[in-house]
Amino acid sequence: MAELLRWYLAAGADEAIGEVPVDRLTRPAAPPSPIRQAAPARAPTPVTAAFQAVSAPSAATASARSIAAAAMDLAELEAAVKAFDGCPLKKTATNTVFADGDPSGGVMIIGEAPGADEDRLGRPFVGRSGQLLERMLGAIGIDRSQAYITNILYWRPPGNRKPTTEEVAICLPFVLRHVALTAPKVVVLCGGTSTSAVLGRQEGITRLRGRWFDLKVEGLEKSVPALATYHPSFLLRAPARKGEAWRDMLALQSKLEESV
Repeated sequence: MAELLRWYLAAGADEAIGEVPVDRLTRPAAPPSPIRQAAPARAPTPVTAAFQAVSAPSAATASARSIAAAAMDLAELEAAVKAFDGCPLKKTATNTVFADGDPSGGVMIIGEAPGADEDRLGRPFVGRSGQLLERMLGAIGIDRSQAYITNILYWRPPGNRKPTTEEVAICLPFVLRHVALTAPKVVVLCGGTSTSAVLGRQEGITRLRGRWFDLKVEGLEKSVPALATYHPSFLLRAPARKGEAWRDMLALQSKLEESV
């Protein structure tokens, strides 16, 4: 059993989601006889149930927009995110992972979602991908403590799965307000999820990386230069792409020198 549990952990299955255990060894009930399968007419789908299923994410997103807009500083925004119950991921997460680093440093890095280490410690980018990010920033003279690091999602998706469109939509108002209150010189978008969400683009990260975009955020008078690049976790899986990421870091360095 211990070996099996270790195998589950290695595969990313490290969260118990169901409230009631399921006995997978129970013999399934016998199928109905052919006579009973001569089916009755299908009942129509209740309109109210379908409406609730569609409208629930919109209601949560609208609530997030209202709450985020009311935050007047980063402390209020962090308290609002921690108190927000509209995202289902909060129910399975250990910690709310808000941000780390210096909000006045000028560089705001937005990743995708907390992993197991981040969820456990309550800080973004503290695992292997965080160590690689530190080396990437250090190569252009930026200490991690000088940057301001956050994610598109503030709670870890179970098993590190890809975030759903609904989860991203619910958290995005907080992220955009986060940018407005930080007012960085540049924003670095790490990975396809954060890039497509913040910029509203449909292209994949391989087509968007290395490009600068003017990010217009409500609450800021001027647009913010935003650079799309690979997520460090992707670079750990595809080290051949590190050369492209290095060129992105050099572009970031040049942009910061221009802003001095």
